[in-house]
Amino acid sequence: MSTITWQEKATAKRESLLGLIPAEWRLPSPLPPPSELPNVTGPEIRKYLSPAEIEITESSAVDIVRKTCSGEWKSEDVARAFCHRAAVAHQMISCLHEILFESALARARELDLYLATHEKPLGPLHGLPVSLKDSIHVAGADTSMGIVGWLDTFEGLPHTATSKSQSSTIVHTLLSLGAIPYVKTSVPQASFAGETVNHIIGHTPNPANRSLVVGGSSGGEGGLLALRASPLGLGTDIGGSIREPAAFNGLVGLKPSRGRLPYQGIASIADGAPGVGFVVGPMGHSVQDLGFFMMALLAAEPWRVDPGVVELPWRDQVFEETRRRFAGKNEKEKMAFGVLLSDGVVNPQPPVSRALREVVKAVEALGHSVIEWNPPSHAEALKIWARLQPPLHQPRTQLTTPSKQRDTVTVDGGSTFHTSISLANEPPTPTIFGKTPQPPVPATEVMQRSIALRTYRRKYLEYWESTAELTGTGRPVDALIVPVHQGCATLPGRVRYMGYTCAVNVLDYSACAIPVTRVRKDVDVYSVGEKGYEGLSHLDKLVHEDYDAELLDGAPVGVQIVGRRLQEESVLALAEEITRELGKGEQARL
Repeated sequence: MSTITWQEKATAKRESLLGLIPAEWRLPSPLPPPSELPNVTGPEIRKYLSPAEIEITESSAVDIVRKTCSGEWKSEDVARAFCHRAAVAHQMISCLHEILFESALARARELDLYLATHEKPLGPLHGLPVSLKDSIHVAGADTSMGIVGWLDTFEGLPHTATSKSQSSTIVHTLLSLGAIPYVKTSVPQASFAGETVNHIIGHTPNPANRSLVVGGSSGGEGGLLALRASPLGLGTDIGGSIREPAAFNGLVGLKPSRGRLPYQGIASIADGAPGVGFVVGPMGHSVQDLGFFMMALLAAEPWRVDPGVVELPWRDQVFEETRRRFAGKNEKEKMAFGVLLSDGVVNPQPPVSRALREVVKAVEALGHSVIEWNPPSHAEALKIWARLQPPLHQPRTQLTTPSKQRDTVTVDGGSTFHTSISLANEPPTPTIFGKTPQPPVPATEVMQRSIALRTYRRKYLEYWESTAELTGTGRPVDALIVPVHQGCATLPGRVRYMGYTCAVNVLDYSACAIPVTRVRKDVDVYSVGEKGYEGLSHLDKLVHEDYDAELLDGAPVGVQIVGRRLQEESVLALAEEITRELGKGEQARL
């Protein structure tokens, strides 16, 4: 029996990752502390790269593919540039769990040979490096999920690194389309928290301000993309894990409805949980890149290999019609939006409230109507969400009183999580709520909770339909404008609440996080009258007191555009057009 400790195993993994970085890509010295060098984006990371590498890595995914498909850029040069920038990014913010540089460069050379031999690209993503959240399996690489005991195993089972089936379905799809997987990115322990920290690689900070969190659970993706060390990445989302890191890092992130993209073969401690489950979706620098990526993935007909995928090809006519209606001046085609100013549980902080107003102003300027969204209680949605999940991240969902802690451990009693960390006798990180396992929930109670989910979804749909009487268009609202988070990136330990995203997962709606503005310390302040703020609850008061305009000055602020179930085309079209309108307003101010 091995006597190696979890600390030794974690240290060995960290060192092995650094050993995979070529000597010429190593930073000459460790970075100064965050207090001396808070921001490592832009000029700070560029100084380690050549002009050619900067040009490649700061191009859009669409432009990269156009150039690799035409032969203007070699796939090998593109892959090498992103591998180099990712290596630097990891040394700056510890954002990688797996480094696949060698296999990525070998694949890039194969793609170049294919193009030269056949005079056509392998597929629509020919030569595009794609980063992957750690939970997405790649044959021959670890999937630790931030759990020490999962290292050198396959989800805690004996490792079969040579098994071709080990890669997730979506990885096989990416390979068939010509993409190049090259890194797997950091997650919280068990990939179930709103900030990214585990015992293997430590804490992944926000690259724009290393005193703040990068978000979670797709936090490594958020940090890597913010440093332009990836053109496009894949995250997963069960309660905001794509949208929160996107918003915290000024990125775009799409949470599709369940069944739109293949989730088969992706690791999860929530696998089999009823009602609300993980989805996989893209994160990137622009809505255009995400739309391009979705079209390519759906063109591969993933429902032919994953029975959980809905047979629903990309509907370009829906995308274009939505864009036309949003931009049109025909009175009969005006659209209507609902804006959620507060979910009644935690109020948004000043920069988020301003971001909502800016989006509403842009929408109304085109003649569309906006009504205040007053749906069935979001507190009820969050209770449903919490009662259908495994162990939760403590600061993120303080929705129950201490006497009701049982609800936050939920259906499996935390057994999957605790069995996993016990493999190496690893303790939970401080952010995990369920410190000890509990008895599993009886099947009859699980059934009742699933019925509550179904009932809530019906009530929400009925409310949505009823807004036809309020919009002035004769139709219900077309989409919602909702905060991603009550605030921006926080200090560690203060991601207290993720209700604005969790509620969308409960409903299984399509949602796209978009960047709107940045915090302005001279503008985004609470009014004088709010100094004695009582709050909606103790949690709301904590969130109010957390806000520090000086600390957050310049931090990205995002919102999410939410549509009904399986409306990814409409949501992306609206996100693209709204982002364009916001850009016009920004140019007008300059």
